[in-house]
Amino acid sequence: MNVSAWAWIATLVALVAVLAVDLLIVGRRPHEPTMRESSLWVAFYVALALLFGLGVWFVSGGRAAGEFYTGWLTEYSLSVDNLFVFVIIMARFAVPRQFQQKVLLIGIVLALLMRGAFIAAGAALISQFSWVFYLFGAFLVYTAVTLVKENGGDEEFQENVLIRWAKRVLPVSGSFGDGRLTVLSRGRRMVTPMLIVMIALGTTDLLFALDSIPAIFGITKEPYLVFTANVFALMGLRQLFFLLGNLLERLVYLNLGLAAVLAFIGVKLFLEALHTNTLPFLNGGHGVHWAPEIPIWLSLVVIVGCLGVATVASLARERRRELAAHHS
Repeated sequence: MNVSAWAWIATLVALVAVLAVDLLIVGRRPHEPTMRESSLWVAFYVALALLFGLGVWFVSGGRAAGEFYTGWLTEYSLSVDNLFVFVIIMARFAVPRQFQQKVLLIGIVLALLMRGAFIAAGAALISQFSWVFYLFGAFLVYTAVTLVKENGGDEEFQENVLIRWAKRVLPVSGSFGDGRLTVLSRGRRMVTPMLIVMIALGTTDLLFALDSIPAIFGITKEPYLVFTANVFALMGLRQLFFLLGNLLERLVYLNLGLAAVLAFIGVKLFLEALHTNTLPFLNGGHGVHWAPEIPIWLSLVVIVGCLGVATVASLARERRRELAAHHS
């Protein structure tokens, strides 16, 4: 897939325009969105991603479109996992509901910028060192095992170094005020907790990128598709936060589904690394040709299947619990 500089520029301009409109709407009328509003926005961003995939299909063929759709679905499902921590952060800092949209939007913009840097670094590594896929694959399998071990445990949020530094160095006011980043208090300019929460969201999402970026590189090695899949996965995350609401607590098996997805992609990466092996101590530096290459359609089927089973099993479990509580 040969992506011209003009295609990159057009994509970035369109992204900035959509985010600017989103920010303008939120900035002019801070509020807690209704279920209908959130549903319409989520549907809009999903439709946008589907249309973009059709455009990729028209320009570059079915394989590229399949890689985009599979990558987008993977990143979207991993982003849903982010929402669990976002809920905890909002509660931890007691963010008023009417300001949560603005905090989420700015946090997502920061995440996009940082993920862009991660993607560029990952693409540069892959182009120079194909053995990086061994590391990516092993890390994803390790992450999957960690998710299985932690399933059902209590989610915790621990302030990272950057958050603690910001709270120590910056003069932070005691209230959110009218939702601005700074406020004038007794003649002194102070930052509000809004800034601290935005830093928390942005840096937390960056930590999630440590597994999501290797995961999507296991699906496509094209930086343009990696970037756009991440963009479309994150752009509707703010509205999804309000749409899902308490449903997040009901998806008790989501981590197991995500663990299965990450383990599958990790194995896929390891097989690809064997197939294109250049390590001199392994098979004399030649590719291990018996290592199978997993087609993109099979990846899509496995990912959809894992997430579908996890969702259905979670909702069925909650339904059984509600019926048991009703009859007791």
